[in-house]
Amino acid sequence: MAQPHDPPHFVVQLHDATTLHFDLRLEIDGVLRSWAVPKGPSLDPAVRRLAVPVADHDLEAAEFEGVHEGSRGTGAKIIWDEGTVEILRDDPTHLSFKLDGQKLQGGFALTRTGDDSWILIKMRDEFARRGSDIVGAQPNSVRSGRTWQDVARDE
Repeated sequence: MAQPHDPPHFVVQLHDATTLHFDLRLEIDGVLRSWAVPKGPSLDPAVRRLAVPVADHDLEAAEFEGVHEGSRGTGAKIIWDEGTVEILRDDPTHLSFKLDGQKLQGGFALTRTGDDSWILIKMRDEFARRGSDIVGAQPNSVRSGRTWQDVARDE
């Protein structure tokens, strides 16, 4: 079993399961708290992204890139971004945090909007980019340089 990191880590995995989506995973209290983000994160503070909470994952889940088979969804998965996370606020209806990744940096917030729905937004800071489409502009894995299509084809 993987040991907690100091400082804590985050990972965003692009996963071609039932539908193509991004898994946002934040290391908090020795587990990866996780949300499925269908359209992926945005650097534009005006863009709100649906984030659906999913079960916490073990820290090992942050290391996986390949074709996943199992109870939590099958399909190709890449490590779209990763780095460290600093939790700023963690309440039952709001989570704010700073990311220091290769693609995502600065402040982000998750706000609960329903039983199974949250909204992910980029905070207004020096890393915010109005009109940015980071998902479209940088589709490759930060680890291997491959796209999820490459992984699906190769494995």
